[in-house]
Amino acid sequence: MERFLSEGKGRGLQARKEFAIGELLFTCPAYTHVLTVNERGNHCELCFARKEGLAKCGRCKLAFYCDVTCQKADWPMHKLECSSMSKFGQNWNPSETVRLVARILVKQKMHPEKTPSEELLAVSEFESHLDKLDNEKRELIESDIAALHHFYGKHLDFPDQAALIELFAKVNCNGFTIEDEELSHLGSAIFPSVALMNHSCCPNVIVTYKGTTAEVRAVKEIRAGEEIFTSYIDLLYPTEDRQDRLRDSYFFTCDCTECATKAKDKEKLEITKYGEPPKPEVIKDMIKYARNIIEEFRRAKHYKTPSELLEICELSLDKMGSTFEDNNVYMLHMMYQAMGVCLYMQDWEGALRYGQKLIKPYSSKHYPAYSLNVASMWLKLGRLYMGLEHHSAGAKALRKALTIMEVAHGKDHPYVLEIQKELEGK
Repeated sequence: MERFLSEGKGRGLQARKEFAIGELLFTCPAYTHVLTVNERGNHCELCFARKEGLAKCGRCKLAFYCDVTCQKADWPMHKLECSSMSKFGQNWNPSETVRLVARILVKQKMHPEKTPSEELLAVSEFESHLDKLDNEKRELIESDIAALHHFYGKHLDFPDQAALIELFAKVNCNGFTIEDEELSHLGSAIFPSVALMNHSCCPNVIVTYKGTTAEVRAVKEIRAGEEIFTSYIDLLYPTEDRQDRLRDSYFFTCDCTECATKAKDKEKLEITKYGEPPKPEVIKDMIKYARNIIEEFRRAKHYKTPSELLEICELSLDKMGSTFEDNNVYMLHMMYQAMGVCLYMQDWEGALRYGQKLIKPYSSKHYPAYSLNVASMWLKLGRLYMGLEHHSAGAKALRKALTIMEVAHGKDHPYVLEIQKELEGK
């Protein structure tokens, strides 16, 4: 792999040799990382290993580790939060971005030299896009800086306000979320070398995580000299939505083939085939409604009950169904949310019903061949089938997940080995 200047994109990464589908291009250990608060007790704070019987920190009783070795290795970072968590109790609530920035400040002091995570790109080289921040984004950063001072004031030497604003802006653009095999959120991290890759809606690599190490594998044949592209966003949505997301979060407009041709948009926005075809203005109004309800649901997750959330999903699906086919991506989005609520409520049959509607358009229409979204859906379905004693359907779904994951994660990944054991024990 080598860093180069990509025409129209700035810095980028290109292959120096050919790579076959499933082949590992490179790995990158996290420069720094944080385990999400909700997963404490399930995963080690240092290595993210998922196991039972983790040992808790004797001081705060809130951080958990594989053993003394992991605990000692994590202490330079955990000590930032240990006494603070005890002191603030339920009121200790810095965002993961704030927690990451605190750790970056410590890491830069402890290791001013280049780290193994920065082989291709240094944290200091990250783009901040400060000149493109609107007032709302600046206010959010200033709120995060206030939280940083509030929760970490006793443990950190802070740079000036301008430097902090720039650092937060860099983390917002270059941070990564680590997810498990079902795409549940595990934490956030900084992977500098991975951040060098540019975006495409037709990516040729995929990023997965083994503990707190990022692994980059080919999902298409890659020739020597070809640029390496990953996807920064969920590829389910039509071009306009993808472009809005990229401009809002990463401050650029994608010019990949997918965006230039909009070839899949008609299929992604499939209109009902029953009765009279809806008029163009009706379709336009329903797309606007769909985008609004997606945003409304995202906010509602913070304050509404699961049954209320499920009702939002069902009502919106009923309304959109008058104009859209079930394969329409806005319908699929709300079905996916409904499935998530059913899983949370332990309504396994309800979750299975939604999953069965999602899997065909996911796997055959809207996602690339080796998509983690498709793999995780097959995996959820497989585990639901198994739990409901539908062993044959469960085994079939788990094998479908494995086929994708062996390429995306590698055949020796703990998640892959775990699913193989589930199949053996069926």
